[in-house]
Amino acid sequence: GSGGRGGLEDDDACSDYGSRDKPGTALGRTVPDGNVLFPDIFQTDNLLFYERFKAYQDYILADCKASEVKEFTSEYLEKVLEPSGWQAIWRTNVFEVLVEVVDVECSVLKAVVRCSEPLLCESRVSTFTSESVRELLELKEHQIPLQELWVVYDESGEFDQTALAIEHVRFFYKCIWRTWDEEEEDDFDYFVRCVEPRLRLHYDILEHRVPSGLVTDYQNLLSQCEDLYKKFLDLRSSMSSSDSDSEIENVSMVEGLKLYEKIEHLKQKLKLIENPLLRYVFGYQKYSGLQAKGLRPTGAKITHVVASTMMAGLLQSLIRDKLCPESHGEELEIQFHSDPLAAVNACYEGDTVIICPGRYVVDGVFCIADSIELEGYGLPDDIVIEKQGRGDNFVDCTGANIKISNLKLVQHDAVEGVLNVHHGKTTLENCVLQCETTGITVRTAAELVMKKSDLYGAKGAGVEIYPGSMCTLLDNGIHHCKEGILIKNFLDENYDIPKITMVNNMIHNNEGYGVVLVKPTIPSDVKDISAVKREGSESACAEALGHEELPECITADLERYEQAVIAEQAESNYEIANELGATSAKKSQMHKKRLSELGITEADDNLMSQEMFVSIVDNQFKWNGKGSFGTFLF
Repeated sequence: GSGGRGGLEDDDACSDYGSRDKPGTALGRTVPDGNVLFPDIFQTDNLLFYERFKAYQDYILADCKASEVKEFTSEYLEKVLEPSGWQAIWRTNVFEVLVEVVDVECSVLKAVVRCSEPLLCESRVSTFTSESVRELLELKEHQIPLQELWVVYDESGEFDQTALAIEHVRFFYKCIWRTWDEEEEDDFDYFVRCVEPRLRLHYDILEHRVPSGLVTDYQNLLSQCEDLYKKFLDLRSSMSSSDSDSEIENVSMVEGLKLYEKIEHLKQKLKLIENPLLRYVFGYQKYSGLQAKGLRPTGAKITHVVASTMMAGLLQSLIRDKLCPESHGEELEIQFHSDPLAAVNACYEGDTVIICPGRYVVDGVFCIADSIELEGYGLPDDIVIEKQGRGDNFVDCTGANIKISNLKLVQHDAVEGVLNVHHGKTTLENCVLQCETTGITVRTAAELVMKKSDLYGAKGAGVEIYPGSMCTLLDNGIHHCKEGILIKNFLDENYDIPKITMVNNMIHNNEGYGVVLVKPTIPSDVKDISAVKREGSESACAEALGHEELPECITADLERYEQAVIAEQAESNYEIANELGATSAKKSQMHKKRLSELGITEADDNLMSQEMFVSIVDNQFKWNGKGSFGTFLF
C-alpha cells in the first residue's frame, strides 16, 4: 500500500507510533469484547494522555479552526491509513461483523468494505441475520464510518499506524467533539480552546481526580445541551424550509432565541468545568445536608477524650491542664474514645473533643453540624489525623460556631479539599493542613476565621473563597499550592462580593499567583473600572465612574492604601484591595442601575459600602510563580 507513514517519513517525532523500519508491531493485542470467535484486534484504547495530546497537537489538528477539523483530519488520514489489505471488526450496538477493507474515503472518514468469507457475524438481536448484514451494506454502498471499525491484529507492524489513526478519530468524535463546536467563532485555534481542556478533563475523570458529584453534573449538563442543540437545529431547519412570514414563523423565532440562550448558559457551565483552573472552582452545592442534633436531651455537655492508648502520666497531665473542676466551676462528664471520628459523631451542641498526641487514620468524613470544639492536646505536628480511602470529602462544617485547634490534617489521594465550610462559622487556629486537591473552601454565606495556621500542597487553591462569604486570614502561611488564595466573584452578580480580611499572612512558593480573583467578563453597559490604570488613583477611578458615583469608602480606602504603598509587598496588598474595591463599586453601580430601572432613585451608599473588603494589609508575597496577584476573566 502507498499509505504508511506517507509524508511523515523524516519526522522523528513520529517514532512513538511504531515505525516502518522496525520489524514487528509496537502495539498490544486484545480479544475483541471477550469474543473468541473473532480474530484478536489491536489494543489501542488505553493510550496515555500525552500520546493523544501529541497526536492531536502535532499531527492531526495543529492550529486548525473548528470549521476545518474535518478537513485536517482527512488530510492526516490520507498520509497514514493503509488504503486496503487489512481486516477489521465492524461494531455497532446491534451486531459485530468481520470485514475486509478494500479502500478508504478519507474525505468523508469512511472505509469501503466487503464481508469476510466465510461470513463471521454476531448479533445481539435474533432477527438480525447474515442476510440483513449484506442488505445493510448494500444500502450503505459498502461505506462504513471509520469510527465503527476495530483493526484486526497483525504482527508485521504494517497496520500499526492505521489502527492508531482510527483510534484517534474514534476517540475524538466520541469524547472531544461537540456538535455545536462548528458554530463557535473561529478566531483562534480549536486545539487550545477546546481539545486540550476536554482531553485533560477526560483523563482527570479517568484517574479519579474529579469529585464524583462534579462528574455527574458535567455528564448531565452535556446531555441536556446536546438535546437542546438538536431541538435548536430542527427548529432552524423547519424555519428555513417554510418561507411564509406568518405568525408561526414569529413564534418559532422567539422559541429559537430562548433555546439559544439556554444553550449558551449550559455551554458556559461546561467550559467552567472543562477549564483546569476553574475545575475546583465550580460551585456545585454538594454536601450531606446533615441536621444538627442540638443540645443533649439531658442538657449535659460532655468532654470527649480521644487517645489511641491512655497512659497514667498522660491522664494526670490532662486532668491538670484541661479537666480539673476548678477551671470549669462544675464537674465535667468525660467519655473516652480511640477514634476521633467516633468522638465527633457522639457530640451534641456545646461538646468538646480533646485529641491526645498520636497518629489517627480515619476512613470516613467528619460532618460537623453542631457548634463544638475540636482541639489537639499538644503541638499540631504531634496530633495527626490522616484521611484514608478515596472519599470526596474530609471535614465538612455546617455548624453555627465550630472551633478547631492544634491539629494536623493530612489528606492523600483525595478528590475534594481538606475542609469545606458550607454554613455557619468555623474558626481554625494553630493547625497544619497538608492538602491534596483544594485546601479550604468557604462557600457562599459561610464564614471562616483562620489564624496562625500552615497550609500547603493543594493541586488547586489553598483557600477558595466564594461570593457572599466572610473570610478572615490572620498570621498564616499558605504555600506550595497551585494558587494561594482564589477569590470568586461570579456567576450571579446578585451575590455580594466576599468580605475578606487578610492580615500578616505569608503567601509563598505557589505555582501560579499568590491571590487570584476570578470574575466574569463584564456586560458592556457597565464601564470597566478595573481597566483604569493600575495606579488606581482616586481621580482616575472617579473619572471612570463619574465622580459622584464613587462610594465614599472607596476614596477613603484608596487614600489610606496609597499611603501604605511603600514597598513591593505593600503594592501587592494594595493591588488586591484596589481590584476588589473596583469590582465592588461596579457591583454597586449595577445595583443602582437596577434600582433606578425599578424607579428607586436613592440607593444608600453606606449599604453598598458594606460589600467592601475589610482589610488587606501586611501580607508578604514571595516566590509565587506568576506573581502576587492576578485577575482571571472567563
